[in-house]
Amino acid sequence: MRADRLVAAVLLMQARGRVTAAELADELEVSVSTARRDLEALSTAGIPVYPQRGRGGGWSLIGGARTDLSGLSATEAQALFLLVGPAAAVSDEAKAALRKLVRALPQTFRADAEAAASATMIDPTRWGERGRERPQLVDLLQSAVVQRRKVHLTYTNSTGERSERRIDPWGLVDKDDIWYLIAGTEHGRRTFRVDRIVEAQQIDQPAERPDGFTLAAAWHETVDEVEQRRSRTWATVLIEPRFVPVLRDHFGRHCHSDGEIDGRARIRLAAPTPLDIARKLAGWGGMIDVVEPASVQAELGRIGAELASRYRHRT
Repeated sequence: MRADRLVAAVLLMQARGRVTAAELADELEVSVSTARRDLEALSTAGIPVYPQRGRGGGWSLIGGARTDLSGLSATEAQALFLLVGPAAAVSDEAKAALRKLVRALPQTFRADAEAAASATMIDPTRWGERGRERPQLVDLLQSAVVQRRKVHLTYTNSTGERSERRIDPWGLVDKDDIWYLIAGTEHGRRTFRVDRIVEAQQIDQPAERPDGFTLAAAWHETVDEVEQRRSRTWATVLIEPRFVPVLRDHFGRHCHSDGEIDGRARIRLAAPTPLDIARKLAGWGGMIDVVEPASVQAELGRIGAELASRYRHRT
């Protein structure tokens, strides 16, 4: 996991004082380009890692060669934990790396560093959407979570309605490059898509957080709620096996294989409404056969008739 490599890179530089990308790649058994990207990621995140060009150059951790992490400031330790922390949600190795990293930090830094590590998590399972660029507001929101400061949001919901909100930020989730903010509001816990946040401003007021709150547990509850809304309608379709990966790409976790019939894959698909399923399948034409339910078949027939009526006389 990348989290292990980032921690190992810091410890290696502290032990040696300076290391080249090639040496790091050899030590970690990765490519030189991967090692270089890891070093650049550390530097970009605020860890005091700097390259020195020319003969005898390499990457150094400013502060001297040490075998512990006492050379890091509180801010630098937070930056490292923001990089490493998310992977702990999906990797036992990353969790172990974090525990070692905590023990190596000065006592006065541990609370802030642990807050940074728990500010973000990764959920690698897609909801049928393609990855996007990391929103610029993620850094501001991460800082507010770690420092426990309220945030004033200008937010646009799925229907385009804009609203002003003052929230208590509790944590961020990276779901295949789609970012979500879990926060407390006057109406209870809410989940916001970060790419729908128009503006965000940190407020110099302490944010409240429920006792015993964990980001992973809150996110699992959010996922369960969303899954129930997104899978109200199920359909069974038949398609050539070679096209199944394309369906999975369109429907994400709401696409399940259910054996084969006469050489075709039997697939179960889900969406909020029959129309939602029909819209995604209409472009397949006769390449896909909807077995059930009748409601999806009816929507496909209606869409087909509408298109035939509109384009029948056009050449």
